[in-house]
Amino acid sequence: MDKRPARRPANPLRRLSGERWEAMEPTWRDAKPGIIHAALERATARPSGNWYVVAASRDVRAGTPFGTTVAGVELVLWRSPSGELHAGPGACPHLGAAMATATQSGCELICRWHGLALGPSGRAGWRTLPAHDDGVLAWVRLDAVGGEEPTDTPILPVRPDHTASLVAVATMVGTCEPDDVVANRLDPWHGAWFHPHSFADLRVDSAPARTATEAEDHFDLHVAFRLTRNWGIPVEARFTCPDPRTVVMHITRGEGAGSVVETHATPLAPHPDGRARTQVTEAVVAHSDREGFGHARRARRVVRPLMEWAAKRLWVDDIEYAERTYEVRRRTM
Repeated sequence: MDKRPARRPANPLRRLSGERWEAMEPTWRDAKPGIIHAALERATARPSGNWYVVAASRDVRAGTPFGTTVAGVELVLWRSPSGELHAGPGACPHLGAAMATATQSGCELICRWHGLALGPSGRAGWRTLPAHDDGVLAWVRLDAVGGEEPTDTPILPVRPDHTASLVAVATMVGTCEPDDVVANRLDPWHGAWFHPHSFADLRVDSAPARTATEAEDHFDLHVAFRLTRNWGIPVEARFTCPDPRTVVMHITRGEGAGSVVETHATPLAPHPDGRARTQVTEAVVAHSDREGFGHARRARRVVRPLMEWAAKRLWVDDIEYAERTYEVRRRTM
């Protein structure tokens, strides 16, 4: 018996089925609300260590304070000259000036209102917060918000080495809660119906039962990433939730096996009328051992914006999905 591994096709492109959208096999019978809701409940019960994604790592630049609000908490992030990530309250403890407008000098932020210098050591009334940079994303730990047992670092999914990968991070904001974003990703059956411009020939091979164990808690599927009307790249993928606000798609077989797409949902400050707002941060860590992948990495200044454009194109649709889910739920409260 020949035990040599099967040769990988030189060309990953495959002709798609060409099935018309309205002629596709309906998936609503398989997309049972009970399965999706049970998967969501299991995901939200997982620990997070109180860590929240803030932004792409590259968005927090040395010398430029980065301001945001997470779960209603105003924050400022900055980097020391050595590149270390820091985080602290977004308001100056003196008279409340926005520290995102501060001027950085060395490791310190100098308030523009009265010159108060604040640094990694903090001071009375202004204590820094744990921050983490995983090379792809910037995180902050908010123990008062999360209320869980804190962990030293975020609970990260298995991903390729980002230094040898193509990394793209796209962000969008929707009027919904993090659970609505996670629920969207735990419904793989909507892919080819709702995103025919991006996906084709999608088949969900397995979904977790309502009483799934940890080992069984994943969705497996075949899908083709559409490049043109008739051609695409077929892969096999698995969806899992490593923490309550993250869904990860692992490419398990096919072109780019080992690559991941991480979807992180971060609560922001609510709208003035009380409606929730959530930031979606989608991180693609693409890897391949094909010889041509090195050329793609060297051209990342061109390739990365295209990857981010594709992610945002999908999330225009999926934000609509999440916002609609949120609105329907609010009507029944």
